[in-house]
Amino acid sequence: MIRGWYTGASGMQAQQNRLDAIANNLANVDTTGYKKDVAVSKSFTELLIRRTNDDGIITNSLGSYDVAPVVGTLGLGVETNELYTDFVQGSLKETGSTTDMALNNQGFFAVQTPYGERYTRNGNFMIGKEGLLETKDGYPVMGEKGYINVQDKNFLVNQDGILYDQETMEEIERFKLVRFDNERYLSKLGDSLYAATDVTGEAYVAEGDERPQVMQTYLESSNVNVVNEMVQMIEVNRAYEANQKVISAEDTMMSTLWSRVAVRS
Repeated sequence: MIRGWYTGASGMQAQQNRLDAIANNLANVDTTGYKKDVAVSKSFTELLIRRTNDDGIITNSLGSYDVAPVVGTLGLGVETNELYTDFVQGSLKETGSTTDMALNNQGFFAVQTPYGERYTRNGNFMIGKEGLLETKDGYPVMGEKGYINVQDKNFLVNQDGILYDQETMEEIERFKLVRFDNERYLSKLGDSLYAATDVTGEAYVAEGDERPQVMQTYLESSNVNVVNEMVQMIEVNRAYEANQKVISAEDTMMSTLWSRVAVRS
């Protein structure tokens, strides 16, 4: 019976983790370039149940082993296996602002922060006081030769990420767009920034078919589907309540055991 408490409690904990991920997704439904989190659960290893009345231990020169008849398996609960980021492309919306950029396909803008180079899908940029193209938090956006100095909004960007002066059509810089060997395991840092991990490998400049298209005057919406998230939230709440009932039933059974069986013995 005590095992039932642990099984129910582990189910409640797993559902709580799912609910936290869903709540975070819904809170960022309007965040530019946001990628939703998905909580994945796994069951604990199952145990084989053998008949306890049969002595199934055999000992010989090779050692001892159990040959008692197996009557079934017993699950020991569930746990959260991982929380990963789903990088499915979000929809693109036109803004008309020349400093807004969206990436069509997988890839990331590189930005310079006080903690080193970080990566983002949020192309809601602005021009800083020194004429540099920056994020809304003031981090310079990186080109392949360094910071991108545009001075004003009179510039054009082609789909390859090359910036041109609108009047002279001289090339200014080219966006540093990067990819990773395993983007699924990038570390979320907040403020739409990501950092590389040991699993993702180091960032490398995307070229050829791996390079995403840069869409000027567009922004990428989050890839959160509100309806799907609300349906999952209902499922989580029902699963959580079911596990609560399991614990309540186990508690009632244990009370009955102690009040009737234990007292009589």
